[in-house]
Amino acid sequence: MSHDHSHSNSGKNLKLAFFLNLAFTVLEFIGGIYVNSIAIVSDAVHDLGDSLSLGTSWYLDKKSKKKSSSTFSFGYRRFSLLGALINSLVLIVGSIYVISEAVGRLFEPEPSDADGMIIFAIIGVTVNGFAAYKLSGGKTMNEKVVSWHLLEDVLGWMAVLVVAIVLKFEDIYYLDPALSLLITMYILWNVVKRLKETLFIFLQGVPREIDLDEIQNRLLEIPKVASMHHTHVWSLEGENHVFTAHIKLQNIIEFNEILAVKKEVKNILKEYSFEHYTIETELDDETCELASS
Repeated sequence: MSHDHSHSNSGKNLKLAFFLNLAFTVLEFIGGIYVNSIAIVSDAVHDLGDSLSLGTSWYLDKKSKKKSSSTFSFGYRRFSLLGALINSLVLIVGSIYVISEAVGRLFEPEPSDADGMIIFAIIGVTVNGFAAYKLSGGKTMNEKVVSWHLLEDVLGWMAVLVVAIVLKFEDIYYLDPALSLLITMYILWNVVKRLKETLFIFLQGVPREIDLDEIQNRLLEIPKVASMHHTHVWSLEGENHVFTAHIKLQNIIEFNEILAVKKEVKNILKEYSFEHYTIETELDDETCELASS
């Protein structure tokens, strides 16, 4: 029940974040032109990219909840992971763009309407902060990456608010690009970390919270289990994992002994967060063609 509830919330949160971000992007374009602020218009362009990414994430998150089919036998959960990858790449490109703009404005500072910046900064912190809060507890990799999109906007608007207040009293125009540069570099560092995690899952690495050696040692302690081979663990999308293994049995006399071993194996595997597990048992006089692979 809690598993379905988690996936339902992820879709609702992404949908909310998408519409909030899109509405605020339109407001930014209008307001930026009205207060003659190039910084706000530039941020609107960046938020437009965020909106497209959020829309993609929402669509892929809905797609990931479809049941398995003959085309995708494991279901569509890895589509959510695809959304995380796309958003990471978009955010990296956007961050590089913001850094290049910030560096340019360090050498050629431009004045802005401080009062207009303060108003939009307060709205920006409120809207993006609420959306980031809704996604902050997300479990899927998709939600985590999207939350960094929104956190970047929150920190960016906080910087705009601080700079706008300073500009009301002092004409230090280079503060805006300097703060934007620091914040974007911080966000970029975190997104690169998330991208590494996403690629690790794509490459079917063993989930870090799963100790494969521990599982194998526990299974090998079960009576009648002689050895194991072709043991694999990977993750569908960072939350639900898959386990497969071939288990070699020994001294089996009755069929009920095989059933008893399988029951003990399943009881151990139930302690871990496996969405799916497949166990093939082999008797001691069987030869497995995959044993050496």
